Amino acid sequence: MDEARWIAVDQYFERTLGLSDPTLEQALAASRAAGLPAHEVAPNQARMLQLFAQMCGARRILEIGALGGYSAICLARVLPADGELVTLEANPGHARVAADNIAKAGLADRVRIMVGDARASLARLREEDGDPFDFAFIDADKASNPFYLEATLALSRPGTVIVGDNIIRAGRIVDAAAREDADVRGVFEFFEQLGADRRVSATALQTVGEKGWDGFALARVL
Repeated sequence: MDEARWIAVDQYFERTLGLSDPTLEQALAASRAAGLPAHEVAPNQARMLQLFAQMCGARRILEIGALGGYSAICLARVLPADGELVTLEANPGHARVAADNIAKAGLADRVRIMVGDARASLARLREEDGDPFDFAFIDADKASNPFYLEATLALSRPGTVIVGDNIIRAGRIVDAAAREDADVRGVFEFFEQLGADRRVSATALQTVGEKGWDGFALARVL
């Protein structure tokens, strides 16, 4: 099995299950035209996130890492009319693209974009003392994953579902020498936290497809 076959299978899923649409395709095209990296989740992964959010009855969603707004659009679509998605983005240029894509998707009233360092944004959310988040998607710089996990837990409740993306690093997660890389080390420490923290029940899965060899961590707050 090779990467070309993985991609073909993902494309088959996309066609057969109707995983994309003109709005999502336009959001991707706008992101590419603006020079954003192609780091969005694949369409089948986006639908998985939607299903997870629906399964836990999410009314309030936290996303760390907006990029061009693709996953925010997918998640905001399954929110109730009075629901809210808060997405954090450090890069002002990326945030502008995300805001435009989200507005064109008709979801600006359900999505709040916080621009700036995620650590500061997460601290602001703590200070606001709003309702806890029901679902969280962590998909930003991997070196900061341990911090993001702890901050997300502080904004959660029993039953909150937390998903972490890009956690396999093409298998480098089990290579001790690769932990000299800040992103690999961040993911490794993230897993160590998940395994030791009695506040969560967690698992992880590997994926292959158009995004290569990677995977997700999945946790539920107890």
